[in-house]
Amino acid sequence: MNEHSQSAPNYTNACIVMFGVNLSWVFLLLWALWGLLAVAALGWSLNRWMSWLAARRARAEARFNPQR
Repeated sequence: MNEHSQSAPNYTNACIVMFGVNLSWVFLLLWALWGLLAVAALGWSLNRWMSWLAARRARAEARFNPQR
């Protein structure tokens, strides 16, 4: 019962790479179906959403780490 278990592998890089691969084929599919404007609109909206998430996360961290 006293066995040391190994830590779980870090799959962060694999997740980021697969996100890029999946985003690429979704963009190509959208481009084929509805054109470049649909791809640009999706890219813009994803950029806005990620910026909003980053700002929200920064506000949450600032709330718990007050500067002195």
